[in-house]
Amino acid sequence: MAHQAARSSVVETGARWGLAARGVIYLLIGVLALQVAVGSGSSEEADRSGALEALADKPFGAAVLWALGIGLVGMVLWRLSEALFGAAGPDGRKARKRALSAVRCVFYASVAYSVLAFTVGEKGAGSGDRQSRDLTARTLELPGGQWIVGIGGAGIACAGIWIGVRAALRKYHKHLKTGEMGRRTRRAVDFCGVVGGVARGLVFMVAGGFAVRAAVMYDPSEAKGLDDTLRAFATTAAGPWLMAVTAVGLALFGVFSFCMARWRRV
Repeated sequence: MAHQAARSSVVETGARWGLAARGVIYLLIGVLALQVAVGSGSSEEADRSGALEALADKPFGAAVLWALGIGLVGMVLWRLSEALFGAAGPDGRKARKRALSAVRCVFYASVAYSVLAFTVGEKGAGSGDRQSRDLTARTLELPGGQWIVGIGGAGIACAGIWIGVRAALRKYHKHLKTGEMGRRTRRAVDFCGVVGGVARGLVFMVAGGFAVRAAVMYDPSEAKGLDDTLRAFATTAAGPWLMAVTAVGLALFGVFSFCMARWRRV
């Protein structure tokens, strides 16, 4: 019965709803980051909390926030079903695939919790940057804390490289119903998938690098959330242009998530 429930239309609907919710969040983060890059929104937080704040200020914002939170819960249930019973595709039941689904389940559970907590009014946790610094500070105080932070940061950086490389190689094709797309649609999906995936991977890689630096220097202030990571791009030799390009990439990943919600095999 549990296996049948995992393969039900309810789980499929939850998966597509969750992918769409992810798309909304990344699209808003990309827009906010682009505003910061061009100087028209320097006070905005270009991260999940900033995206939620932007939604909350709009008409029907509360309803949209509830829809996002519930959609992300659907994403959690989908990834949990994959971890327990295997994913779609010939190799979906392999241990490696199921373990990866379990990691994604935990990650999206934390995202869903943060969105729902924000929706019901728990806004005291602060920005993602402050949360990253606080978590790093608490971890550094533990026995072996430097190693924990360093290994965690290296893991995030490696995940970023993995995300970017897979996007560049179009590994997502095996998950898409490409036969239902026209030629122009496939090209548009590929453009969003490659550019968006590489941008997302770059952000993860740099954020992980900052965590490793925090561990080496034993300084939690060196750890950065999404907003500070994106702003760090503006301090490079490329200036705000690198941040703007990355922001556009994150917005395109949001669009790609909408495409996944429509054409992904679940």
